[in-house]
Amino acid sequence: MACAVVQFLLKTQSFRFLWTPLTASFRFSKKGYRVLAPQNFLNYESLKQQYKPEVPEYFNFATDVLDKWTEMEKEGKRPTRLALWWVNDKGNEVRWNFEELGFRSRKVANVLSEVCGLQKGDRVMLILPRIPEWWLINVACMRTGTVLIPGTTQLTAKDILHRVQTSKAKCIITDHVLAPAIDCIVSKCQSLKFKLIVSEDHLEGWLNFKDLFTNANADHSCVTTRNQDPMTIFFTSGTTGSPKMTEHSHSSYGIGQTVNGRYWLDLTSSDVLWNTSDTGWAKSAWSSIFAPWIQGACVFIHSMPRFDPTTVLDTLSNFPITTFCSAPTAYRMLVQHNLTSYKFKSLQHCVSAGEPINPEVMEQWKKQTGLDIYEGYGQTETIIDEHGNVLPPGEEGDIAIKARPTRPFCLFTRYIDDPERTDSTLQGNFYITGDRGIVDEDGYFWFVGRADDVINSAGYRIGPFEVESALIEHPAVVESAVVSSPDPIRGEVVKAFVVLASDYVSHDPEKLIKEIQDHVKKVTAPYKYPRKVEFVQQLPKTVSGKIRRNELRKQEWGKA
Repeated sequence: MACAVVQFLLKTQSFRFLWTPLTASFRFSKKGYRVLAPQNFLNYESLKQQYKPEVPEYFNFATDVLDKWTEMEKEGKRPTRLALWWVNDKGNEVRWNFEELGFRSRKVANVLSEVCGLQKGDRVMLILPRIPEWWLINVACMRTGTVLIPGTTQLTAKDILHRVQTSKAKCIITDHVLAPAIDCIVSKCQSLKFKLIVSEDHLEGWLNFKDLFTNANADHSCVTTRNQDPMTIFFTSGTTGSPKMTEHSHSSYGIGQTVNGRYWLDLTSSDVLWNTSDTGWAKSAWSSIFAPWIQGACVFIHSMPRFDPTTVLDTLSNFPITTFCSAPTAYRMLVQHNLTSYKFKSLQHCVSAGEPINPEVMEQWKKQTGLDIYEGYGQTETIIDEHGNVLPPGEEGDIAIKARPTRPFCLFTRYIDDPERTDSTLQGNFYITGDRGIVDEDGYFWFVGRADDVINSAGYRIGPFEVESALIEHPAVVESAVVSSPDPIRGEVVKAFVVLASDYVSHDPEKLIKEIQDHVKKVTAPYKYPRKVEFVQQLPKTVSGKIRRNELRKQEWGKA
């Protein structure tokens, strides 16, 4: 759920997510890789002392952050830095500094406000792949005060219809790929007044974005926005019902992402960050716009039509990327390759988010590259019981955020047009994240799993992640998903869906299942082993690469 943006470091059942301060500014690993100490803090205590955000009454990221970098560069207070560096597989390249980003985004702002006549608060749906125009439109919406609604390019006509009708968007911007799908449903979208296509070609009934951009004036005065004015809406999919509209403010991302950029990504103005997230996911806003640009760093993009491990590894080798951010699924794919044959000369910091990453994958990455992977968890937290009481160390409970009497500015504002759902996220004085965890005696948090993913088998509570991490240590297992499966005696048992390594596909299934089960019994507590195992070719995933356990769980319980 894309609801909170404050990112803190924590532990999981298998790995500590904590930077250890080094005695020197850097060290060299056995393989000769330069591994930097944190650039922006000494340790967790210093981080907590440093982070004291101030939220002004009026705030707009475009003027208060992006334009400030331009002013500083013009005044000679900092070197001129790249803001956006975009490449594709055809050898095309775009390099903009902050002044050029400002110039172009103002032109786009005039397209929205003058040509389309959009006003502050009007909603704009944006469905584009990783092309430079996506970043320009994001910034232009901030300048005009229009509310951006990003969507993945994998949306179907039905998906788009629901989003337009529910949001009452006045404008939609996409490319030639999705334009026909939108034309099929536009007659049912009474709110939609403008359709802009980002394409060299012209399409009847569509305004050509590139033509409008070329002819647009570059002078634009940014609207005044309050810190809690709506800035963007993400449609979040739960386990039931249609996707809901989650609203975020100008400050929740524009200021709240300071923790992300400064402490988790650990960026400075000289860094180049590559985040591989899809443009339709909130993670792309977090780590491809706000977090890096708050720090004045460069956003790097490789416009891959789909995630390709070889292209990723070549790109990390050939470009001066210092910070790499990707989903656990991506790292699982990358470690299947011979990483020692690549030299990442500039890479210093690797991070992962979206779902827990398996310790085995972390170990393989570290062994072959000399670099650690640091995980981020997208919500600040405390642990409570079902009555809203804070639990003592060692007891499992809900990971939650204290939201009363003062709601953190970095939380999402509300579920639009759904006050009951918004209220349901609160329990006592806390906002419930939907995750389960444990706090130890030292105050560290241990992630157990999503509340609806935790398996209750014969009285034992089992988190799927710890079983999946045990499974992936077996050489036959490339990837796995663990869910509950109905059982007449135990109520439910652990079932594992396993993607096999190519060398094991032809092995005897029954013998291999027994071998995998015995392996899990040895690696973790025996009661956690999967009593049911099913081999599959692939696992269902979201666009961002998260495993959709809820689909597998529904499948299992649907059989019953």
